[in-house]
Amino acid sequence: MRVEDKVNQADEATAAGAGTLFLGIGVCAGVAVGRAFCRRHEDHKIVERDIAVEDVPREIARFESAMIATRSQLREIQKSSDPAVAGIFDAHLMILDDRPFIDRVIFGVENRMKNVEYVLSTVAHEFVQSLSKVQDDYLRERVADVNDVARRILRNLGGVRGAAEKPLAEPAILVADDLPPSEIVLIDKTKVLGIAMDLGSPTCHVAILAGKMGIPAVVGLHNFSAAVASGDEILLDGNKGHAILRPSAELLGQYDRIAASRRSVEISLRELKDQPSDTRDGCRIFLAANIEMPQDVDQALSSGADGVGLFRTEYFFMSRQDLPSEDEQFQAYRDVVSRLTPAPTVIRTLDLGGDKFLPNLDGALNESNPFMGWRAIRFCLAQPDLFKTQLRAILRASAFGNAKIMYPMISNVDEIVRANAILDQAKKELFERGYPFNPHIEVGAMIEVPSAAMIADLIAPHVSFFSLGTNDLIQYTLAIDRGNERVAYLYEPTHPAILRLIKHTADAGHRFGIWTGLCGGVGGDPLMTPLLVGLGLDELSVSPAVLPVVKDAIRSITYSEARDIADAALYSQSAMDVQEMSRELARKVAPEILELVV
Repeated sequence: MRVEDKVNQADEATAAGAGTLFLGIGVCAGVAVGRAFCRRHEDHKIVERDIAVEDVPREIARFESAMIATRSQLREIQKSSDPAVAGIFDAHLMILDDRPFIDRVIFGVENRMKNVEYVLSTVAHEFVQSLSKVQDDYLRERVADVNDVARRILRNLGGVRGAAEKPLAEPAILVADDLPPSEIVLIDKTKVLGIAMDLGSPTCHVAILAGKMGIPAVVGLHNFSAAVASGDEILLDGNKGHAILRPSAELLGQYDRIAASRRSVEISLRELKDQPSDTRDGCRIFLAANIEMPQDVDQALSSGADGVGLFRTEYFFMSRQDLPSEDEQFQAYRDVVSRLTPAPTVIRTLDLGGDKFLPNLDGALNESNPFMGWRAIRFCLAQPDLFKTQLRAILRASAFGNAKIMYPMISNVDEIVRANAILDQAKKELFERGYPFNPHIEVGAMIEVPSAAMIADLIAPHVSFFSLGTNDLIQYTLAIDRGNERVAYLYEPTHPAILRLIKHTADAGHRFGIWTGLCGGVGGDPLMTPLLVGLGLDELSVSPAVLPVVKDAIRSITYSEARDIADAALYSQSAMDVQEMSRELARKVAPEILELVV
C-alpha cells in the first residue's frame, strides 16, 4: 500500500471515531505519540488601582527593579542557550532598552496616577496591537516577544514563578495556546516529545526552536489546548500538521508503520550528502542552502550543500538598538564566506524598511501599505550611507572567499544601475583605504516582483545572476497575502502564471549567459523539484533541513522528464492539475519522496 493511501486511510479512521483530528501547520517534521502536558498561561489578574502622588516614586522604583530582574534573567537564559538560538533573545533585551516603551510606562504612572502593573499591561497591549497590523511576517512574530517580556516583568513585579520553571516529570507532548521562547529554552528537551500550539506560524520562534532541537511540532491549532487535559494521549504529525486527540490503537499502529518507513528513507538520504546533485542524464543542478545567521553554516555543511544561495542579513539590524558597524558586519560575513570557500556565499543586502524597525534612523515612516512601500532596495537607495557601509563589509569579506552580492526586490533597471554605482563608490573607498577585496565580485538581482520578471532581458546585462524569490513573487502576482487565512487557499505556487514568470526569467538569463536560481519556499518542496528543473533553473537554494530530499528528487529524474512535465504545466489550466502531475512523476521515479511529504 502506498504511503499516501495509508495516511488517507488514517484520516478516514480518525473521522470515523478513532480520535479527534485538529488541523494546524507542521513546522518541524516527525511523528510523536505521548501524554499531554498542558502548559496554561498563569497571567496575573491585572487590577487597576489609583495611587496617591506620594506613591508615584515607589511605583516607578518597583518598575525599574522588575526591569533589572527581567534583564538579568534573560541574559542568563541567553547565556545558557544553544548558540544557534541565543540570538532570539536579543529582541527581548532590545524591548527592555526601548526608550519609548519605558517612557510610556513611567509617563502613565506619573500622569494617570495608576499602579504600574495596570499601566504596563496597557502599554504592552498598545504595542501588540500596533505590531499585529504589520504585513511583514517577521514583525508580526515580534508580538510574541512583547507579550513574553511583559509577562516576565509582571511576574517579577509580583514575585511569581514562571510556568517553565516547573519541570516536566516525564516525557510528554507539550500543549499550549502559546509558548514564549524564554520558557521553551528552560524546559528539559529530553522530556519534550513534541509541541502542539494553538497560535503560531512557520516563522514563529517555536518553529525555529523546534527545528533546531529536532522536535516534531505543529502550530496554528486554534482551540486545541482548550480541548486537551494533561494526561490525554496525543498523536502529533509534524509532516502533515495534524494533532489527533485520543487516537485509537489501530490508528497508532498505522502511524507506527508510516514512521518506520520514514525513518528508513531519512537514513538512506543521509548517504547522499557527498553525492552530486545531477539528474540521471548528467544535468548538474547547483543545490545551495538558505541561512539566517552565521551559526547556520554548520547545518548547511552537514546537509551537503554546494554553497549558500541566500544569506539573509536582517538579523544584524533587527536584534539591536544601534546600527551595526562596518567591522561588525565584515567579521560576520567573513566567518561565513571563509568557512564555505571555495563554495559560494550569496549575501542578500538589507531587506528592511517601511514597516520594519530600524533604530535611530531618520526617515522611517508608518505606511498604510508597507508591503508595497519603502522597503528592500528602495530603502537602501534612499539610505546610501547605510547601504554603502554594508557593501564595504561584503566587499572586504570577498577577500576571504567566494562572496556574491544580491539586491532584493528589484523592480526596474534604474535600481540596479543606482545600486551598482554605490557599489563602485564602496570599491573606490576600500581601495583608497588599502583594504583587499574582489574587484570583480558577482552581483545578482532577486526577481520577486512581476515587473522584474517581465523585463528580465533588460536587467540581465547589468548583473551576473538572477535568483527568484518566489514567496513574494507569488503574493505580488496573485494578489494574495499568505498570512490572511481568508485567502491563503489561493496561494498557489503551481499557478501557470507563476510558472511562466519563472520560465521567462530563466530563459532571459540564459540568453545573456547568466545563471538563474531560486531561493524561495517553493524550492524546498521535492514534488516541485522536477518542475523547477524543467523550467530551466540552474540552482535551487533551500532550507538545510530539506536539502537531502530535494537532492534525491534531482538525482531521480532525467532532464528530459523534467522538461516534459514543465512544458505540460505551462499550458495547464489548473494549479491542482500541475500538482497532480508532479505527484505522479514522484510516484514513478522516486516513491520514497512521498514517504516524507504526505
